Amino acid sequence: MKKALKITGIILLALLVLFGGYLVYLFSSYHRIEDNQVITPGGTSALEVGVPTGKDLQVTAWNIGFAAYTDQYSFFMDGGKYSRAFSKEAVIENMDDITAELAGFDSDFYLIQEVDTDSTRSYHVNESEILTNRLGDEASRSYTFAMNYDSPYLFYPFTKPHGKSKSGLLTISDYAIESSMRRSLPVQTDVAKIMDLDRCYVINRIPAENGKELVLINFHLSAYTTDPTIADRQLEMLYEDMCAEYAKGNYVICGGDFNKDLLGDSSVYFGISKENYSWARRFPIESLPEGFSLVAPLDEDFPVPSARNADSPWDPETNFQITLDGFMVSDNVKVNKSNVVDTQFKYSDHNPVQLDFRLE
Repeated sequence: MKKALKITGIILLALLVLFGGYLVYLFSSYHRIEDNQVITPGGTSALEVGVPTGKDLQVTAWNIGFAAYTDQYSFFMDGGKYSRAFSKEAVIENMDDITAELAGFDSDFYLIQEVDTDSTRSYHVNESEILTNRLGDEASRSYTFAMNYDSPYLFYPFTKPHGKSKSGLLTISDYAIESSMRRSLPVQTDVAKIMDLDRCYVINRIPAENGKELVLINFHLSAYTTDPTIADRQLEMLYEDMCAEYAKGNYVICGGDFNKDLLGDSSVYFGISKENYSWARRFPIESLPEGFSLVAPLDEDFPVPSARNADSPWDPETNFQITLDGFMVSDNVKVNKSNVVDTQFKYSDHNPVQLDFRLE
């Protein structure tokens, strides 16, 4: 009996030491990517004359969910089953489908979120390289990539850990991107920072033909904050940069994943109550600065959600559906229409959203 207790005690002590060592690693490895980081544009653009005014243009924004979220996928942090993509082959196949879908839009600009470069969860497939090779260089386009987060190894779930994540924001443009800068958003500083990771937005400057600039901002705001003031502070910072550009006379388009209910209450349109989804907070439309408007893509006759909750495989009868993705534009940008492309969530837990516009 004494020998058995001794062995049990040694095992428990070893586990405690390992757990303590892991916590030390987790917090000592955590770091934030520097603010105001200059991003060097890649690729080339055949359209060096500048973005035209008075011409119909289109921008597509899409959170591709690190190419894991097929319609059969559910994610552990949303209450689902999986922590990684099904396999490396599944990631590559899904990236082929995502790239084909994007190429089929033939948009002038693309704002893409959750693009992994070297993550455990996506089997270290460089998704940015795939997208830029097929949509960037080969089509004579200009592009920028900024790392959103570079997280330490998350040893959870224990049977198949989520692992280390390196993921970012990719912007692709038919017109030459002159310069780009990564801005670090406010995030939580307590234990929750390990789960919500780093966050940023990217300011891309593209000359317009009239001497002004189209300032195209790609962003992915926080999803898993336990402190609601973080979301407010993130918007305040974004607004400050938007207003500074508008004050210069530039055209401003911000697009991406707000992680907020852009319709106020999406359940009105998609039929499933958000009562059990406390993260689905409404976008504070009253906070928008003067000179800007929110563009929440919606066809009221045939409403299509931009995102689903990934607590189970896709089922339109049971999945919670919401519009999290959209745009904010300055009032010198004329909005012709905005829509959600209905992919039936075959490739991601988000659908692509599009904005048809012209520069006044």
